[in-house]
Amino acid sequence: MATEVGPGPIGDADLSSPDFWSLPARQRDEAFAALREHAPLSRHAAPEDVLGIGDYDERPYWAIVRYEDVRMVSRDPETFCSGEGVVFGDAPKEMLEASQSFLAMDAPRHTKLRGLVSKAFNPRQIKRIEDGIRLNARAIVEEAAPAGGGDFVQLVAKRLPLITISDMIGVPKEDRERVVGAADTLVTVLDPDVLGDRSPLEVLGTALWTLTESAKKLAAERESAPQDDLMTALVEAEVDGDRLTHDEIAAFFVLLSVAGNDTTRHTTSHAMRALTANPDQREYLMADLDGRMPLAVEEFVRWATPVLTFRRTTTREVELHGETIPAGEKLMLFYHSANRDADAFEDPWRFDVTRDPNRHVGFGGGGPHYCLGASLARTQLRSIFTEMLTQIPDIEAGEPEMFEGNAFIHAVKRMECTFEARG
Repeated sequence: MATEVGPGPIGDADLSSPDFWSLPARQRDEAFAALREHAPLSRHAAPEDVLGIGDYDERPYWAIVRYEDVRMVSRDPETFCSGEGVVFGDAPKEMLEASQSFLAMDAPRHTKLRGLVSKAFNPRQIKRIEDGIRLNARAIVEEAAPAGGGDFVQLVAKRLPLITISDMIGVPKEDRERVVGAADTLVTVLDPDVLGDRSPLEVLGTALWTLTESAKKLAAERESAPQDDLMTALVEAEVDGDRLTHDEIAAFFVLLSVAGNDTTRHTTSHAMRALTANPDQREYLMADLDGRMPLAVEEFVRWATPVLTFRRTTTREVELHGETIPAGEKLMLFYHSANRDADAFEDPWRFDVTRDPNRHVGFGGGGPHYCLGASLARTQLRSIFTEMLTQIPDIEAGEPEMFEGNAFIHAVKRMECTFEARG
């Protein structure tokens, strides 16, 4: 049966509060572990209106915390739709439409848009991108090697996804830091360092305008002067006579800027810290980097779980754990909880680069919304860690400082690292 979470051993933690999401992941999982064991389906008050949008959906949501349940909901889009919203808290509708692209759509519109975008990710483009990833990873570590340490996020973690996404889409070098900064802002807006003395809506609006205007400008340029990049492929992609509008291209650009930058960047940081804290795993991996890295990367993603939550909405009455959930109810998928489910992963809080099988939900729980860029993320992680453990094998990372109040991205703000200077 469902549990209405209130006072008591399960209800002590408020999953809807930014304060809860500012806690360390291990501490948060104490609450999720209690839910997984005692209340696999529980109902919680809506997150507070932290953006101050006024007309706010205050309906409660159901928490989906077990691995098998996250997979089941993800793979049944006819019953659990995305078109009613996918983020934890509400935001103005125009902001959501300009930032989520096909992430917050259902068939047939989702099928059409994802098909157009997938067509742009053709084999020639993928090969060009992957070749660039390997070369860029080597150059990034070569440039970092003489420093002997510093903020790992700035020195290494953020650089490869920044370059990869910019090269893919065709963002000019002089605009890259500005575009990535805007993408970062969209998912870290509640952090005091990001907000400053401005309102959350003002900060979000500025960041979103920066990204959409950049995308529309690029799309217009590629229409008149095509190049060998993803923006040109998006402008030219056609399915059954339909092409993407500039608004649709801009929304995908925002999604790609966030998903492509933040997920790989933060996985890199979390995994580097895990390798430092688990020297036996690092030693095992370094004994055969080429042979062992692919499996290790899966553990990097499971361990980090860079995307923490997504929302679904029931389209019909459905039974789950003995409870009838009516149509139109909100469900929150908690991916980090699923990736720490002991029924799915033996000793889930053990960082184990030999874990096999490792069917994590770090790229989603499957179904039509499975991460489109999963293979490119894996290529980036394989490349950057192979280069680091080859060129600066003694690198060690300290405790990360996290962005505060973030229920969407498992985001590392900064993390000091040290290694012997080379070059």
